[in-house]
Amino acid sequence: MAIENALIAPFVAASTFIGSMGNIPLATVLNENGVLFAGITGFIYSDLMVPPLVHINAKYYGWRVALYIAGVMYVSIVATALILNGLFSFLGIVPESARVVSEITQFKIDYTFWMNIVFTFIAGVLIWLNKKYLQNHEMKMMKMEGGGKIKKIAVSLFILINLIGLSLFAYTQLL
Repeated sequence: MAIENALIAPFVAASTFIGSMGNIPLATVLNENGVLFAGITGFIYSDLMVPPLVHINAKYYGWRVALYIAGVMYVSIVATALILNGLFSFLGIVPESARVVSEITQFKIDYTFWMNIVFTFIAGVLIWLNKKYLQNHEMKMMKMEGGGKIKKIAVSLFILINLIGLSLFAYTQLL
């Protein structure tokens, strides 16, 4: 189980991409929800390998070297997480996770659900207002990277996953 947590942690960190300021609080939440110490350690260490950093490396060194660096980082993250987990286990100082993952309610409609909906709507309105403002004003904005194929595929995949999850939730509520 520790190996599985350590192998998945870098991908979780890359998908959440919250940066250095938020990874410790999120690691605490993960710990409270049953993620093992190896996964927590790998998650925290994965702050050094995020998609924007890989993209910057690709700009400077090319994709081959950038992916090589990312691969070396991934292996070192997993190895470090497992070594620390083994060392802490040997010394008997591994922090216990609060709950087992199977004990956690995966989804429920409570105040956070409704707050998420409200703030998603607010974020959408703010994005729309910003785009409208930029269309009406000729500002010299910094040229940002556009949406490449990988970004479009990733966004479409996450939207599909969310739609499937919501559909399955609605289906289970009807039963």
